[in-house]
Amino acid sequence: MNNTEQLSAVSSHSFTDAVRASFPVYARRIAGKPIAFFDGPGGSQVPQEVAAAMVQYLTLHNANTHGHFRTSEETDAAMTGAREAFADFLGAGSPREIVFGANMTTIAFHLSRSLGRELGPGDEVVVTELDHQANQAPWRRMAEDRGATVRSVPFIAETMQLDYEAMERAIGPKTRLVAVGGASNAVGTINDVPRVTAMARAVGAITFVDAVHLAPHRRIDVQALGCDFLACSAYKFFGPHVGILWGRREHLERLTPYKVPPASEEAPERWETGTQNHEGIVGAAAAVDWIAGLAGTPAGDRRTALDQAFELIETHERELFDRMISGIRAIPGTRVYGVPDGQPRTPTLGFTVPGASPDEVARRLGEEGVFVWNGNFYATSVCERLALDDCGGLIRAGLAPYTTVEDVDRLLEGVRRIAG
Repeated sequence: MNNTEQLSAVSSHSFTDAVRASFPVYARRIAGKPIAFFDGPGGSQVPQEVAAAMVQYLTLHNANTHGHFRTSEETDAAMTGAREAFADFLGAGSPREIVFGANMTTIAFHLSRSLGRELGPGDEVVVTELDHQANQAPWRRMAEDRGATVRSVPFIAETMQLDYEAMERAIGPKTRLVAVGGASNAVGTINDVPRVTAMARAVGAITFVDAVHLAPHRRIDVQALGCDFLACSAYKFFGPHVGILWGRREHLERLTPYKVPPASEEAPERWETGTQNHEGIVGAAAAVDWIAGLAGTPAGDRRTALDQAFELIETHERELFDRMISGIRAIPGTRVYGVPDGQPRTPTLGFTVPGASPDEVARRLGEEGVFVWNGNFYATSVCERLALDDCGGLIRAGLAPYTTVEDVDRLLEGVRRIAG
């Protein structure tokens, strides 16, 4: 069987059956039914294989690093293995380009202090309205501290896409940093990151990509994106609460991080302040291997396995998303926010329901075991621009590999009932 036939054979109903077997949470019942999880954009469920890896580390290998005894050496090996896993996951040139931290937000603030050393009055920083505050606030604060200017690129409300012409006008000779999201966590827009990074490179600016929402749904290759830094969070793709930063080796070695003097001067460790969350990092690496395992490719070829796994994930989520968005659109009075059909997007749907606030919709669906998010999701500039603050923001439903047709139909039935 060739690769295409293999992917086609697996991406059937048996795909979700195989995926769900890893999630004990589906034994739970609410209103007599399994939970229908649409809350993935806020954090995915964790497979038992990931939890088992964390338990095994804590119970058999737990120690601090760089000691001359067995469990410390095993911890060192686990950290090295985790860097290798994320080098594969992100398409990095070397595991030495992988930095671990608490979460993407903390990593961005940490990095901003170091980048800020090179900024001053007259310099400019570019951010976008479509981004989560974690990819705006650190850079705005940095610019404020250093006397630099912030330029904010708007999005086009009708299409929920960045205004790339405005981006071209914003990026100029004074630009030192461009921060852009891989995808919008509120409405799912996938941004043209290579186009943005090319603009930044043309003026010698550094680029930072927030890939938190993109990483669960699309195969990431930092080389193809052309960025200088990229961050994501493992809890969005079946792992624990750990942040991951990829940085070009030249920047990780050149920039000066804030750290205690005795800490290592070698990259990437020089960027990892204090004792790390070893069990979380082990779990995050296990999440990468769990995703790779969806393709059934023999061990040892993780990058190829990840390529194939994300093909499966995309196919599954695209088919279900078509069902979900067409079903929501068919409910009288609902309003869907997102890119035009056929444009790149994640399987994340932002919408409103007539006569019911997002808070009420989320509560009523939750009582039926259908879990969605409501609010602004820290994408505050999106909701401000769409004038949704006064009505409580959006309802957000996101798909994952464990989502089924039955889940989608329960969501649609619940929304119809509330709208009716």
